[in-house]
Amino acid sequence: MKKIEVITMNVRDTLQAEELGVDRVELVSAMKEGGLTPSYGTIKNVLAHAEIPVQIMVRPHSYSFVYDQNDWNTIKEDILVINSLGGNRIVFGCITPTGAIDESLLLKVIELVPDLDITFHRAFDSVSSQIEAYKILSKYKKNVKRVLTSGGRPIALEGSNMLKKLVTLSQEINGPEILVGAGVTPENIADLDAQIHANEYHIGSGVRVDGDFCQPIDKSKIQFLKNLW
Repeated sequence: MKKIEVITMNVRDTLQAEELGVDRVELVSAMKEGGLTPSYGTIKNVLAHAEIPVQIMVRPHSYSFVYDQNDWNTIKEDILVINSLGGNRIVFGCITPTGAIDESLLLKVIELVPDLDITFHRAFDSVSSQIEAYKILSKYKKNVKRVLTSGGRPIALEGSNMLKKLVTLSQEINGPEILVGAGVTPENIADLDAQIHANEYHIGSGVRVDGDFCQPIDKSKIQFLKNLW
């Protein structure tokens, strides 16, 4: 059974997604910057009320996915706050200046809270080799449960060839799930799935009224997706 994850930004969004039968949400702030860590109050309120799985974005800024010691200090505190509020699901990604997975920082994150369920986010679309990066992440599949990616291209439809390779590789080595995102909509998801056969899809503005994050989730769009499979 395929899973649909949608982006939410507050408790209202999240509870609406839950009511409509969405499988999982990614809780973020600052979508105009590509998604940053939500506020303490938002995280606390969502975790207190939602029963649906909530993956919480941990991203201190939108400058890049290369993080220094000051960034780590912020990341660490945010993860500890999430954990103190009862959360153990995060969305996080980190790379080196040369475009490899930053394994040392990823290990720090895992060692900080060993039971973390991590979605490695679209930092993965900035690596120099997605195949090699995926193999690295597979070493940490106890924690890195899925990789959110558009196949290294701005939108998933453009990266479908690489996405197909990654899905095949994930099946061959039993690695993290490939979570397909970026530009995925109810209108194109069937064509996309026919090409890559992924098990999980991530949708942002594509499920909103008028495709606008300022608008609520569109019930008819979620129902359409649920009727596909």
